[in-house]
Amino acid sequence: MSKNTQIYGIRAVMEAIESKEPIDKVYIQKGLKGHLSRELENLVRKEGIPASFVPLEKINKLSQNNHQGVVATISPISFQSMESLIDQVLAEKKDPLFLLLDGISDVRNLGAIIRTAECSGVDGIIMLKKGAAPITGDTVKTSAGAVFKIPIAKTDHIKDAVFYLKASGVTVVAATEKTNNLLYTLDLKGAVAVIMGAEDTGISPSILKESDHTAKLPLMGEIGSLNVSVACGIFLFEVVRQRMS
Repeated sequence: MSKNTQIYGIRAVMEAIESKEPIDKVYIQKGLKGHLSRELENLVRKEGIPASFVPLEKINKLSQNNHQGVVATISPISFQSMESLIDQVLAEKKDPLFLLLDGISDVRNLGAIIRTAECSGVDGIIMLKKGAAPITGDTVKTSAGAVFKIPIAKTDHIKDAVFYLKASGVTVVAATEKTNNLLYTLDLKGAVAVIMGAEDTGISPSILKESDHTAKLPLMGEIGSLNVSVACGIFLFEVVRQRMS
């Protein structure tokens, strides 16, 4: 892990959190004791920052410095709030295209998706704060730098973004194999948000229930699914195709 993407030491991590640095995750040594470590844990919970309690060996792999049992990874970009991103895009564009990511866990898949989103004219990406891949150096590389060109927001629950988008007049389309509706039967020319789910489990049932439409791709071979970044590209460029026709 590159030194410029991490902070180590209890006080340094606490100061970074309090300074609103874009921290993706905090790694804390299991069994770490002391007043400062308790303060850090309370601060992490208060700010809703993802944290993992890991063995000392894991911490040592992350950093060979005097880490005091704590290492935090920093995102190379700053994130907007979900509401401000949606409001800003809607104020600037009549028929915007949003992309919602419900738990993408692989950093390279995330990078490929962000690259495709930028190329297909997505106006904003909304992803989970917890339980999703962080934006790392690998993400930046796989995205070909697209992470710096498209607004990205994080939210506690994708369902919150679905509700906010629907209340703002945006049609929400969920990509899922658990439907009989084909993507190519939908009208995608207005304000649209496309949801892509996690690599292993897809979109959560509660989000599928709240979406305006569910849609799938017609698969002709024996394998029942596509890589999520490939499927995402097909969905987004169907929006492009319809808007250009």
